[in-house]
Amino acid sequence: MTTQHSDSRWLIEMHCHTEWSKDSLNRIEQVQRAAQRRGINRILVTDHNTAEGALKWAQIDPDLFIPGEEVMTTQGELLAWFVKESVPARLTPEETIRRLRDQGAVISVAHPFDSVRKGAWAEENLDRIVDLVDCIEVFNARCFFDGDNLKAQTYALAHHKPGTAGSDAHIPYEYGRAMMRVAPFDDAEGLLDAIQGGEIVARRSAWWVHGGSSYAKYLKRYGLKKRLWEGG
Repeated sequence: MTTQHSDSRWLIEMHCHTEWSKDSLNRIEQVQRAAQRRGINRILVTDHNTAEGALKWAQIDPDLFIPGEEVMTTQGELLAWFVKESVPARLTPEETIRRLRDQGAVISVAHPFDSVRKGAWAEENLDRIVDLVDCIEVFNARCFFDGDNLKAQTYALAHHKPGTAGSDAHIPYEYGRAMMRVAPFDDAEGLLDAIQGGEIVARRSAWWVHGGSSYAKYLKRYGLKKRLWEGG
């Protein structure tokens, strides 16, 4: 599937989840339809602690999907794009980054100062690894408070890191809430160049989207997901 666009630059979704995350039910057909409706050129799939789904989707529809992962380290979450295999959770940030570098991935820090999320970073921990990453996520559409994103923007500027934005989509409504408009790219190096010259196109999602994540967790915990999809 290829999405057609008149602008020479791309709109890319850099942080989103699918049925491969424990808190999302998004199927490939739903995400493809969302991309068509919202003019998204590329979707960088970043499921929690696994790249398996992203790698499969990138094989099915390489004109839309790019494999990535959101990895929980012992100190906070990292985003990675153009990954080749999963990196497990709960390694140190340094070891996680080393394994991602071995794959040639581009690395960003996910929602570093989100005041209500367990994957946020203590600033002193982030200071220790900021020189090892490529970017900082400076706008996450799921942050409850504008100040959390503003603090990330200030931190990125102070450390001379390009900022990224992502919807952190867990339900179809969220895809495209926070994107970047960038020059086209073919690989990890091209993506990093594109981010540095990119433009954030973003707005925060409504508070109720977090209920979608809780609903997905509930269905999966009690084995109800398959019954829901089959109309059971």
